[in-house]
Amino acid sequence: MFVKEILYIEDDIEIGSIVKEDLEQRGYLVRWFTSGEGMEEAFGDTDLIILDVMLPGLDGFTVGRRLKSNHPEIPILMLSARTAVDDKLQGLQFADDYVTKPFHPEELAARIEVLLRRNRQALPEVIQIGHLTVNIMENRILKDNGEEVLLTAKQHQIFMYLLEHPNQILTKEQMYEAVWGESYLEGDKTLMVHIRYLREKIEEEPSSPKIIETIRGLGYRVKQ
Repeated sequence: MFVKEILYIEDDIEIGSIVKEDLEQRGYLVRWFTSGEGMEEAFGDTDLIILDVMLPGLDGFTVGRRLKSNHPEIPILMLSARTAVDDKLQGLQFADDYVTKPFHPEELAARIEVLLRRNRQALPEVIQIGHLTVNIMENRILKDNGEEVLLTAKQHQIFMYLLEHPNQILTKEQMYEAVWGESYLEGDKTLMVHIRYLREKIEEEPSSPKIIETIRGLGYRVKQ
């Protein structure tokens, strides 16, 4: 499965902290905001939106409608303490699912997986790149000789982020912010070190990489 990026909008600090930590432990990249202001600028490569109804400033219904209008392909999951049928119906006019508080983390994770699975059906189940076979649905990477490639969490996130953007040159800043969820600091060697170790696992000749190309002065690219 590709690394999925969740845009989470929730003003309750206690609930937000719990949900963010739980989803990150499940392998998601979570960007958490406490209001819906400026969401278009923060949208990035979002795969799914979790949106609370009761927010300071613009309420969740208003934010949700705007986001769905601009990004109709991205699933939205509404969270709310409101249990009235009218509220659910209002939310489901634009949202793809509606979960009432309190909820169990397992339920939330299951609903997220269902929504992402619907979108994932449009992706190829298997990607062949060089001597590697990447099985998206089974979350496995195999070499031509049948050997399975085992990556660390960060190596996996970096590789899948590159695969999600085939033939595109991705800058160090883009990749660092997508994988670590933090701003890139000029001169930071963290990404470079992780890519070196990643190449040692996936390239036939790490010193002359064919899968992850370095575009000097720009960043990295995977050709397909």
